[in-house]
Amino acid sequence: SVAYIDSRKGKDAPFFLYYALNTPHTNNEAPNGMEVPDHGEFTSKKWPEPEKGFARMMQMLDESIGKIQTSLKQTGQLENTLIIFSSDNGPHQEGGHTMEFFNSNGPLNGMKRDLTEGGVRVPMIASWQGKIKPNTVTDHLSGFEDVFATLTDLTGSPLPEDTTGISFLPTLLGEDAAQKNRDALYWSFNERGGKEAVVTKRWKAIRREINKKPDAPIILFDLATDIAEQKDVAADHPEIARRLAKLIAQSKEPSTK
Repeated sequence: SVAYIDSRKGKDAPFFLYYALNTPHTNNEAPNGMEVPDHGEFTSKKWPEPEKGFARMMQMLDESIGKIQTSLKQTGQLENTLIIFSSDNGPHQEGGHTMEFFNSNGPLNGMKRDLTEGGVRVPMIASWQGKIKPNTVTDHLSGFEDVFATLTDLTGSPLPEDTTGISFLPTLLGEDAAQKNRDALYWSFNERGGKEAVVTKRWKAIRREINKKPDAPIILFDLATDIAEQKDVAADHPEIARRLAKLIAQSKEPSTK
């Protein structure tokens, strides 16, 4: 990646670089599923070996992003480059690593493969010198399907008709009044009994064990007051539960694989 960035020095044509990391993924084939070449500064820590490996993976990830930023700066491209960093799912708990050790999901409930917020709500960091105001935070509801729409918006390219993405470029630039908002995000997961969920800005509805019972009862959470999803309020808000159940049904598409 650094070599590619260096090769772009002095060139006017825009470029797109997708740096796909698999760390801190688990190597489940190894006795220690968080195996790394060395533990570096974490060697002397009185931590379990997998946690030392996890910490070192996170440190190396951070260092690699730093090298990319340094390369952009040294080649004079940093101020003209939008950097987006995110994760594809919540924290994992495999290979001897436990998410509670570093409090990886904070106040959220669940982890990778869950449809609670701990499994699907992930941080996204965006940096663009001179364009994005530093130290700003947004709760704009978006998913990875919106990244492509954002890039086409950024480059002035047409957005294909068969995509459901909504550009969040106005949010990045602090132009909230121009931001189009989506009503909800939907997920389905066929493993572990099958489950599906939909989230709006405030409400979260989940169905579990749908492989056996497709019309299983809706579990409803009010994220405005219960970000940890501890209290099912479907009985208190039956009209909202019905509306989100209808939204789930409308969002479904049969798998072709």
